[in-house]
Amino acid sequence: MANARSGSLATILFLFMSSAALHKVVSQNLVTDNVTVVEGEMAIISCRVKNNDDSVIQLLNPNRQTIYFRDMRPLKDSRFQLVNFSDNELRVSLSNVSLSDEGRYVCQLYTDPPQEAYAEITVLIPPGNPIIEARDEVLSEGNETEMTCTAMSSKPAAIIRWMKGDKELPGKPKVELTYDKMYTVTSRLTFTVSKEDDGVPVICIVDHPAVKDFQAQKYLEVQYKPEVKIVVEFPQGLTREGENLELSCKFRGKPEPQRVNWLKVDDDVPSHAVITGADLYIENLNKSYNGTYRCVASNSIGEAYDDYTLYVYDAPTTTPKSTTATTTTTIITTTISYPEINQDTAPSTEPAAHDSRAGEGAPRTVDHAVIGGVVAVVVFAMLCLLIVLGRYFARHKGTYFTHEAKGADDAADADTAIINAEGGHTNSDEKKEYYI
Repeated sequence: MANARSGSLATILFLFMSSAALHKVVSQNLVTDNVTVVEGEMAIISCRVKNNDDSVIQLLNPNRQTIYFRDMRPLKDSRFQLVNFSDNELRVSLSNVSLSDEGRYVCQLYTDPPQEAYAEITVLIPPGNPIIEARDEVLSEGNETEMTCTAMSSKPAAIIRWMKGDKELPGKPKVELTYDKMYTVTSRLTFTVSKEDDGVPVICIVDHPAVKDFQAQKYLEVQYKPEVKIVVEFPQGLTREGENLELSCKFRGKPEPQRVNWLKVDDDVPSHAVITGADLYIENLNKSYNGTYRCVASNSIGEAYDDYTLYVYDAPTTTPKSTTATTTTTIITTTISYPEINQDTAPSTEPAAHDSRAGEGAPRTVDHAVIGGVVAVVVFAMLCLLIVLGRYFARHKGTYFTHEAKGADDAADADTAIINAEGGHTNSDEKKEYYI
């Protein structure tokens, strides 16, 4: 029984001591951090202990060679330098980091049993300058083109994005692992160009944790057929007989159009019309000039045109007219006659053509003669109405009838008429008067 009790006591004592030792080890918590560093820069490795009881801290490299034992450096590599040493921390710097320095470093604390914590060093290698190439140096409107961008020898692999102006476009990436464990990424971009793309930059953007704002760009050069617009220089309004017409053909294209022609659709340009470069001038208009005039511009990519439909109106005529003698106001009316539109001379209704009837290409003007005539007619009508009403009221002013002479029509003389009147003088209070 005594031996059994002694064994039980020893077991309890052993468990208590083990628990105390374990508590002691756990309370000395050893920690470190992973490190990511760009090739050629400096890495900092920190081994930290909480509640250290003077236990020894040391740092080992991935090959389990001691770099620092307390504040001493057994390893003969001057790139390792002591930054800080105390009971609670061992901090070491590694300068000019290379890819060979990558791996798992060990922080070790001499306790019973020993503790270890691991710091993983990751070395980033930025790619070389991105290279952007285009299949076509000069592009034509509506054609498809292809561009490539390459980011070489990086770790990890780079990500390539494409921008055309302020719009992002999708590319097709290809990743290759080289013999030295580096990555080369090539992205291919295909798109169709328009004339709006001329002069727009296409940018290859390389995203990598080791670099920022890494990019290359190339400006697009796009050729496109001309754009043509007819502008009416004169007149600024309706085109009338006897006036002059001046049209100017505005155009642009790439390359610059070398040929600009004026023609009349389904007819010949008037013989006395003057064509100077991109300008058309016609003097003394008449209705025989009605029709559609076209300006055509062309370059090596193609040609384009714009139409102007001319319609010549009659010249305005002015006829003065005065009112009757009963008024003191003289009214001037203006009569404007418009010609009938026949099928042979009617202008085209195509939406792309300018139409002189609408005054397109110039500010529309108001015909003041028409407005003045309408106002004059209204004023004249009001004056006539006032005159008629005035004469009517003047003629009927003060007219009324009474019953005093009622029955006089049947009397032989005046005395008898008075006697026959209803009521005579005795009924004078009952007389009634009616006014019209």
